[in-house]
Amino acid sequence: MLAVLICLSASALTPAVPVLAQNLDDIAAQVILVEQTLRDPALPSDAVLLTYGHLQQVLYRALVHDTETAAAVLAVLPEDVAAIAQTNIDATRAIMGTVGKKRVTVPAWSIVQPAEPDALVTHYKAAEMEYGVPWEILASIHLVETRMGRLRGVSTAGAAGPMQFIPATWARFGEGNIEDNRDAIMAAARHLSHHGAPSNTAKALWHYNPTDRYVTAVQGYASLIEDDPLAFRGYYGWEVYYQTIAGTVLLPVGYAEAAPIPVRQWCAAEPTRCP
Repeated sequence: MLAVLICLSASALTPAVPVLAQNLDDIAAQVILVEQTLRDPALPSDAVLLTYGHLQQVLYRALVHDTETAAAVLAVLPEDVAAIAQTNIDATRAIMGTVGKKRVTVPAWSIVQPAEPDALVTHYKAAEMEYGVPWEILASIHLVETRMGRLRGVSTAGAAGPMQFIPATWARFGEGNIEDNRDAIMAAARHLSHHGAPSNTAKALWHYNPTDRYVTAVQGYASLIEDDPLAFRGYYGWEVYYQTIAGTVLLPVGYAEAAPIPVRQWCAAEPTRCP
């Protein structure tokens, strides 16, 4: 078995990042190992699976940026794993495509440890029971908006909370605390139900974030969780990456800045945390 979980040296400022294989066969082997491990019911949801989830994310981000390698890897994967990988690549490409200009600063955010996965799934399913919105859709929104609640801060559009509501939308659909996972998930379900979910979930998602790429991404990830709920364990391990003029940087749990900082200044303070 490949030693795929060997990580780069890490510190409080430079967290461990999974190391990708360098040749085609080994990359394919990493994809197979990750997808099969995450779907193994004999393995508990623990720190090891978080590492596999992060590796899954890093793999698909890399394959999105290298279409030639992605096509070659997909061609040698078993049919079932290839279908999973293709959906993840398509969804990841779509959501990455919603990002506009690369940022010149790192953000005034905090990155926190997410709530326990079982607690989050309980919230998603409670919202589904009350409003009819598939829990897999709610989990996927949580994933693409704030990486399951890791990201705490206000977006450039003024959205806040784990499901990212702008104040006017929260005033209409929210109840309780916008920063609370359960309250925000319930508000998202109300929003989607009001706009046509579950009978027309694509339309409802477009009202949540009016871009076709957003709809494609959320539905793609949700389809894999629907096919196998254990797929959620991988997405739970995805971290916060941020596109800047200095490259894409990882904002780890523990990151906290009270105001935006020029990214080159931030990189200069600890060069190993930037590409």
